[in-house]
Amino acid sequence: MPQHEQDRQDRQDRRSISQAASAGLADLPATSRWVRSGAARLHVLDYGGPGVPVVILPGITSPAVTMDFVARELTDLVRPLVIDVRGRGLSDGGGRYTLEEYAEDTEAVIEGLGLERPVLFGHSMGARIAAVTAVRGKVPLGGTVLADPPMSGPGRGLYPTSLDAFLGQLAQAVRGTDADEVAASWPRWPRREQELRARWLSSCEREAIVATHRGFETEDFFDWWPSVPGPVALLYGADSPVVTAAGAAEAAAALPSAAFTEIPDAGHMIFWDNPPAALAALRSALTAMLR
Repeated sequence: MPQHEQDRQDRQDRRSISQAASAGLADLPATSRWVRSGAARLHVLDYGGPGVPVVILPGITSPAVTMDFVARELTDLVRPLVIDVRGRGLSDGGGRYTLEEYAEDTEAVIEGLGLERPVLFGHSMGARIAAVTAVRGKVPLGGTVLADPPMSGPGRGLYPTSLDAFLGQLAQAVRGTDADEVAASWPRWPRREQELRARWLSSCEREAIVATHRGFETEDFFDWWPSVPGPVALLYGADSPVVTAAGAAEAAAALPSAAFTEIPDAGHMIFWDNPPAALAALRSALTAMLR
């Protein structure tokens, strides 16, 4: 590898969290909790309350704090807990970054925090993790909500966002970025969410992104999906390139008992593209599981 390429990769390998990002955690209506999964220390944002726990699993480059705007809208209904998935945010990196290793981390959080029959809710990568955790059956669950899970895999084509695109955005974050630059990639997002991504993307480990993206194309969602126990709901964007109309139809045929909701005027990032509709659909899915 040429030296300049090695230097660039070395910079991307260095995770960092700015003072401004760390200080911003104090403004969240959540408590930081810590759990061990093997040798890894995992960070969780716990929004508290007496409701049924809902464990939130974010996407490939989404530290826990980036799901704050979703968690806040659920506190009157449930007790949201958002995981900094291994290699993101304040959680340790390392390991193999396979779906089953991510599922082991999720199980460790549920057991370590003494959560009784939580509902799992995951977006994108997190949705795949939620499905695998549910199928493994190592911890009792109250239900599973999947939001736009990547349906790519062996023989199913490539994940629609390239690894180079993810690594390009990571390089910007490591160099130092701002909301305006983030908006060039994500123009529809609310300004606060663009600002959060600008502050927190550099906390993501390069290898975690690389290995997870590889998993999108080597680990088949449909190996697990038909066995996800109920109740289960799947939300997807009407314009999503990740869950296409054909993919949604295949998923419905493979698991007819699942509840499906299409989010209008939204792509893959349903909660960022159309927050009111996506949040309403999530609340509806959760309410049905709490009866």
